[in-house]
Amino acid sequence: MAGSSTAPIGRPREFDLDEALDRAVEVFWRQGYEATSLTDLTSAMKIGKPSLYAAFGSKEELFRKALDRYTAGPGSYALRAALEPTAKRVAEAFLLGTIAATTRPGSPHGCLGVQAALAASDEGLVVHDLLAEWRDGARAGLEARFRRAREEGDLADGSDPARLARYILTVSNGLAVQAAGGVAPEELRGVVEEALSTPSLG
Repeated sequence: MAGSSTAPIGRPREFDLDEALDRAVEVFWRQGYEATSLTDLTSAMKIGKPSLYAAFGSKEELFRKALDRYTAGPGSYALRAALEPTAKRVAEAFLLGTIAATTRPGSPHGCLGVQAALAASDEGLVVHDLLAEWRDGARAGLEARFRRAREEGDLADGSDPARLARYILTVSNGLAVQAAGGVAPEELRGVVEEALSTPSLG
């Protein structure tokens, strides 16, 4: 019929996906996975549950997206640290990066990847395992970098890259827990100085 028009199918999204995801990151970071309810998320993200499901899927799927967002943002120090020229500089950048990420002004203190995995009921087991894999990825990255350092003569032939990587990651996780407990950055930097004095790093 002349003059008729076709109405658009569906409704346009009325919120910014990146902004909503950033808000979800903060809620999960502050409260952990299991303590965060869908109501907490929709309230912080300023969207309804249907919109959350349509844009992000389930709570678990939203958490996976939030973890990716965190990894590319506050957690990106891990990848940058691997670019440092020596093993000691790698370890230093990784640990100081941990402090910077876990004591950011205006952000929750601690590490999303550590805090969110502290509880492990049946509901949270999948996420608990996801975060264990996430942290092990960081360990594996450090180990590979330290193996390269040994091959380049930057670490002694008798050094153990796997043990050194585990040590640095353990210190990093401890720094994150201490930061969540309110320990000041300058005190945490003192811990890093002690860690870097290990004979393994020369």
